[in-house]
Amino acid sequence: MKKKNLKAHEKDVKTGRAISIKQPFVEEILLGKKKYEYRSRQTHIRGRVYLYASKGKVTDEARWKKVGLNPGDLPTGQIIGSVEIVDCKIFENLGCYGYKLKNPRRYKTPIAPKMKAQPCFFFPFGKRDD
Repeated sequence: MKKKNLKAHEKDVKTGRAISIKQPFVEEILLGKKKYEYRSRQTHIRGRVYLYASKGKVTDEARWKKVGLNPGDLPTGQIIGSVEIVDCKIFENLGCYGYKLKNPRRYKTPIAPKMKAQPCFFFPFGKRDD
């Protein structure tokens, strides 16, 4: 892929990698309220990644009340923005790892991925070769 042909979102996330997260957690990240993404596996990935709002939604009403919205109010199945992963640490008390998140960016318009989403990390527009 030639750099001069890059779209704005491709310039934002140079690796082309996305993390798949359910709503309303993506919204909480974009609002700066959620600072860690908790997963069963650690990651060595650092840097900016796309935020893909997965099609599956959290049905816990308390989570939705935190953002003042209801299931169905937020986009799913699309790239909503990006965030930096700056660290990964183990939370022994929770039995999981936390990916430390910083500097979220919301895109003006959600972007449909071209590739099939995966449960954690994936390349929504294909693997970049530059």
